[in-house]
Amino acid sequence: MSDIRIATAEDQVLLDKEAKYCSYGDTVHYIEPPRIFSRCEGSYVWDTEDQAYLDLQMWYSAVNFGYANPRLNNALKQQIDTLPQIASQYLHKGKIELSEMIAVDAKKKFGLDGRVHFNVGGSQSIEDSLKVVRNASNGKSLMFAFEGGYHGRTLGASSITSSFRYRRRYGHFGERANFIPFPYHFRGPKGMTKEEYGSHCVQQFARLFETEYNGVWDPKTNQCEYAAFYVEPIQGTGGYVIPPMNFYRELKHVLDQHGILMVSDEIQMGFYRTGKLWSIEHFDVQPDVIVFGKALTNGLNPLGGIWAREELINPTVFPPGSTHSTFASNPLGTAVGLEMFKMTNEVDYGAMVMAKGKFFLEGLQDLQKRFPIIGDVDGLGLALRCEICGPDGFTPDKATLDYMVEEGMKGDMVVDGQKLGLILDVGGYYKNVITLAPSLEISYPEIELGLKLLEQLLVRATNR
Repeated sequence: MSDIRIATAEDQVLLDKEAKYCSYGDTVHYIEPPRIFSRCEGSYVWDTEDQAYLDLQMWYSAVNFGYANPRLNNALKQQIDTLPQIASQYLHKGKIELSEMIAVDAKKKFGLDGRVHFNVGGSQSIEDSLKVVRNASNGKSLMFAFEGGYHGRTLGASSITSSFRYRRRYGHFGERANFIPFPYHFRGPKGMTKEEYGSHCVQQFARLFETEYNGVWDPKTNQCEYAAFYVEPIQGTGGYVIPPMNFYRELKHVLDQHGILMVSDEIQMGFYRTGKLWSIEHFDVQPDVIVFGKALTNGLNPLGGIWAREELINPTVFPPGSTHSTFASNPLGTAVGLEMFKMTNEVDYGAMVMAKGKFFLEGLQDLQKRFPIIGDVDGLGLALRCEICGPDGFTPDKATLDYMVEEGMKGDMVVDGQKLGLILDVGGYYKNVITLAPSLEISYPEIELGLKLLEQLLVRATNR
């Protein structure tokens, strides 16, 4: 293993400037010294010393279709030369056609008419969804959300994000959500199957509606104090936790009984990350609102939005000016989004992603057999998790995972004569989970390479 890496003289000049001029509030330095990157392509990024790193997190699942994807890049370049800018109060073809694609797809899959509303990113789109559901519920400001859930860091989004540290210094926007346990089977009660634990969690939630004294329900008027339940069908920052397949169907039944909307946050898991356009599709339910962002433009442009049922968002109930952003539905973003949809409609991305995910998961399961510190692996499509634990295979071990991340960023591992680094993302309730979100375009040899690099990191962690 190499010694601690020293920044080059040129990088150090930039790091000194960063220390003086840049806010640290919009970034996190996971390693010291931080790397400065100069180029990217496919599944790789290169630093200023031209050291290559295989990236298995792809900008938190924003770059689903690979760095510098030629087809999507060309769509952006073409749009720059035709209609690069237009104020959002004016129409352009891209906005209308992209809205149509999303709404027609939702009609086909969920049997529901709906409309699409754009904004500039995930958190901002969560804010818009809060306006939609508050408006539909006559101004109710209370929401349900999950323990381990993450919906963003704007004031409204942080109120429904389970981590108090995102709210601690800023107070609350409206009210803090009522956080409900998520069926995290690996850390759930022993003696239950995954499906039994999912049903148990739903039954515990349903208890809240048994009498008025559980604090959320008025049986005399059949009204709930809460407007909506915000769900990540597969938890993202919470550690790529995949619930049992029966869970959302049973949960939605309880929500529908009590007039509570389901908002599906697809910001991290949307656009084929799990083998379907929306991850909620795996669970046989009809969401009332879908929030999306990130990979819509493959990270080339900050564009997000919501799809909502017609009853919630038609112009009579949600008229012009209900919410607005200067750069919403900008033509550069919608052009890339349209090309992304055309590209994914030409190839069976669902089948491709599921096959690659199965191959990757089998490799992780093999590593789990050989390394006791891997407590749990799981995956759906190319959303995969690897939970790092103590020697007992259960006690969370954040320190070991931190060590592995730092070692991966040294760029000194060798596979078949090639020196490489490995970029990993950390998640989970205890920050001990490798959350793997490789490019959907990753090749099978690159998956094998990633597994070999992971194995080297596990060997280092075990022998240190």
